[in-house]
Amino acid sequence: MDISISRYLHDISRHKIVLFLAFIFAGQLAFAQSARDNYNYRDFQKKPYYFGISLGLNTSKYHIDHSKNFIGNDSIRIAEPEAGPGVNLQMIANLKIGEYFDFRLLPGFSFAERNLVYYPVEGDILSTRKIESVFFDIPFHLRFKSAPYKDKRAFVVGGIKYTYDVASNSKSNQAKSLVKISPHDFQVEVGAGMQFFFPYFIFSPEIKYSRGITNTLIYNNDLNEARVIEGVVSQIITISFHFEG
Repeated sequence: MDISISRYLHDISRHKIVLFLAFIFAGQLAFAQSARDNYNYRDFQKKPYYFGISLGLNTSKYHIDHSKNFIGNDSIRIAEPEAGPGVNLQMIANLKIGEYFDFRLLPGFSFAERNLVYYPVEGDILSTRKIESVFFDIPFHLRFKSAPYKDKRAFVVGGIKYTYDVASNSKSNQAKSLVKISPHDFQVEVGAGMQFFFPYFIFSPEIKYSRGITNTLIYNNDLNEARVIEGVVSQIITISFHFEG
């Protein structure tokens, strides 16, 4: 009887030792796996700042507010915005603020096309004011990043952007018969994306929404197309691909 109890206790102790050693081994394996999964990330964490380039595609349009003259207008039935495509090319300067925050400056150029479409009261003839722009952009962003996992991390970004349309015809004498848009604009921006850490660079796809906070319409009481509009505000959706290192 005593021999059976002793053997039973011996088996329990052996199982505990095996279980304890297995637990230690699993912990070491998990730690090694975690370190290996974030190997590239740890290299980039040593840098307080880094630079890069961004390529993007955008679709932009105007949000318009109709004036009181629109209701009684006898020639224009509908005035509405129409979206158009564009591209972005920007430089990136990124400054780390602690473990989870970045301050980012992304100066560059964006090319956009936006239209104002007018439908007459009678007939199906369409009048379109095509606005092609080349913007010099200066965005200031604050980015919050999640904890890294397997050399990846998610982020959200927000900020403000000043843009100047270098191709604006608002001061051109040839544009007297057209609706005029100010070349200056301020916009707020919000977005989200992912960081993928590679040995020599960080790849970050990002989607961002921008909306103007100023009315860019230059009012012209002598032009019917301008009288029916009271406000014009920019709206842009951009998909960007950042390469940083």
